[in-house]
Amino acid sequence: MRSDTDQRPLRGRAALVTGGSRGIGAAVALRLAADGADVALTYESNAESAREVAEQIKERGGRAWTVRASLADADSVRAAVDGAAEEFGRLDILVNNAGTGAQGELASVDAAELDRVLSVNVRGAYLVAQAAASRMADGGRIINIGSCVSARVPFPGMTLYAMSKAAVTGLTKGLARELASRGITVNQVSPGPIDTDMNPADGESAAAQAALTMLGRYGTPEEIADSVAHLVGDGARYVTGALLAVDGGFAA
Repeated sequence: MRSDTDQRPLRGRAALVTGGSRGIGAAVALRLAADGADVALTYESNAESAREVAEQIKERGGRAWTVRASLADADSVRAAVDGAAEEFGRLDILVNNAGTGAQGELASVDAAELDRVLSVNVRGAYLVAQAAASRMADGGRIINIGSCVSARVPFPGMTLYAMSKAAVTGLTKGLARELASRGITVNQVSPGPIDTDMNPADGESAAAQAALTMLGRYGTPEEIADSVAHLVGDGARYVTGALLAVDGGFAA
């Protein structure tokens, strides 16, 4: 018979999930809370969605805290991380999930769009990790959410997004080396086509994206959350600097 500790393996730990108000971030926040973690989640504009996720966590007996944060603003990032650590008295897990999409042919992407995407997907991810590492307990866990398109770019018009997510891989590898002496592991989960409001399974290009996977379908946010839950748990204590493709075989 499994004990309650076995059923809630993250009991006593505190997590921060950026972009936790919807999609993959919301699924991750709910899964970590189900595993026993206290969960702080950031949002940029949709306070109501963030509150709804937090309420679901609380209704199930967990602790949740929400905070507005713009990843493009260093002060906002630091305040969110510090606030999460102070709210729960510790910080053990960071899921660096918040990001922004981008599509456009090479000639159509101007400098403003280039700066917007890189400021969130690259600079913002770095700033969150930097701030979290300064507050994180030794033995902590950092998960960066990458993308399958950094390994395989299937359509024109995705150069900027693919470049930004390829940079997340460099961030993952570098952080894993830099934080290893503290026992902090850093890994990357790279989703394939996932059914979210940003890329719905009934969208215009959905059939083409699904056909590029070996399994022939979109994934769900919960399937990404399952992999994140494993990597932040004790079963992955010897895994660091790894890139886990959860993409139905998209990039194989």
